[in-house]
Parts: sequence; structure tokens; C-alpha cells
Amino acid sequence: MPRIKRNRAEQRIAESGGPEFLEALSRGLRIIGTFNRARRQLTLSDMARLVGLPRASVRRTLHTLVHLGFAETDGRLFRLTPRVLTLATAYLLSNSISDILQPAVERMSANVGEACSAAILNGHDVITIAHASPNRAINLGAQIGFRLPAISSSLGRVLLATLDDRQLDKLLAQARPEKLTAVTIVDRAELKRAIHKARDENYSLVDQEAEVGFRSISVPLRRYDGTVVASLNIGTPSNRCTLEIMRNVLLPKLTALAAELQGQLI
Repeated sequence: MPRIKRNRAEQRIAESGGPEFLEALSRGLRIIGTFNRARRQLTLSDMARLVGLPRASVRRTLHTLVHLGFAETDGRLFRLTPRVLTLATAYLLSNSISDILQPAVERMSANVGEACSAAILNGHDVITIAHASPNRAINLGAQIGFRLPAISSSLGRVLLATLDDRQLDKLLAQARPEKLTAVTIVDRAELKRAIHKARDENYSLVDQEAEVGFRSISVPLRRYDGTVVASLNIGTPSNRCTLEIMRNVLLPKLTALAAELQGQLI
């Protein structure tokens, strides 16, 4: 079989991975990662364009994913199956942080009557690793495994605030800010100021930047040695909770819970 020509991004990744790096696995994970809320089903051509790979390579990868039960197709469109959740389950079951945080967010959600989540930084996104909400529904479906742009969310900004200025400048230079709502900050200088503000104040309050009618407040979660390992937030519809209540009532509760958890996070 002829060797598939690498694009520049793949070449860099392969070179940094060394001789043990598996390109086929890398491509499979990249193809799984192309699916999101806006791209729930894709054609072969769509995926080849999004990942920058030849159609033949993408077709073989999709055939493998379908054969293993991680994807399905009607002959034209491809979509992921629930079996992909087993990958997230493996992480959650093997990560003691999730075991500690899930009961904590459930207690907080019951206490304040609003949704509560914990997330980790993954590249330019944050991924929810623990989530609880009251019985009433909220617009933002931030369940476990849900992704949000780090630069546009309070969960993300308190994590980005832990980067040094060089790292932050590099990330912002590579970021592609998206206007998710009319008030989403997309100017890089303004984003940097918002992240520095989160660093100085040790919390982030984001009002309707990720979703219209939804605001959230987040604090960093530190392990026993002070290293930030996740972020913790409370989110609420904007018509049910004012900014003053977020700062004066919910923030102290979040800060207290983060302090309580610090001794448990190793």
C-alpha cells in the first residue's frame, strides 16, 4: 500500500511523537473529533476537508469506526454512535478527580438550585468532567463530556489564567474566536484583559458570551500543592439570577467548596 502523504500539521505531530507514534490511531481520533453540536453528521468529503486528509485515508478510517461500532452511516452521511461514550467512561472511571468532583457538584447544585459543573482544559476547549443540575431544564446542555471554547467561557478563562504570559500569548495567537452571541468577546487584546482579570480576582464571570440568556461564574480548583487541576462553576439563566447575586451569593459558595476540595485532590 502506498504511503499516505502527510500534511504539515501531521508531519509536526509525527516528528514530535517519535518512532513509536501511530499515525492511524492519530487520524482516527482526529476524525472522531470533527463531530460536534454543529456537525452531528458529515459526508466523507466534509471530513476529508476538515481534517486535511485524502478521501481514501478517511474512508478506511470510517470503515474501521463503523465496523467497531463507534460510527454508523446511511451510505452517504456518517455519525457517531453512543459507543463513543465508552472512551469518556474509561477516563472518568480511571480518574479519581471525577470521583471526588461529581458528588461535590451534586451537593452544590442542590444547595443553590442551579447547575454546577467542573471542567478541565483540553487544547483550546474546556471539557466538562462533572455536572449536576436541578430538575428544571436549562438551555445550555453542559453534560459530562460537553465542550466549550475556553476563551469564551468562565470555566475556561480561570484555567487560561494559570498560563504564563508567553503561553497565553501563544494560545491567543492560535485561537479562532467565534462570535457565539452578540456580546461574545472576539478581540484578542480584550480577551487577554478578561483572562488577566480572572487571574487577578481568582474567578471569572461570563455573561451571555457562550449562550444567549445564560451566565456563569467559575473559580479554579487547586490540588493539595496549589496546582490548578480543574475549574468549578455555577451557571444560571440570566433572567433568574442577577450579576450581583452571582458575585455576592454564589461566588462565596464556590470559593468555599473549592477550598474544601483542595485537600482531597492529589
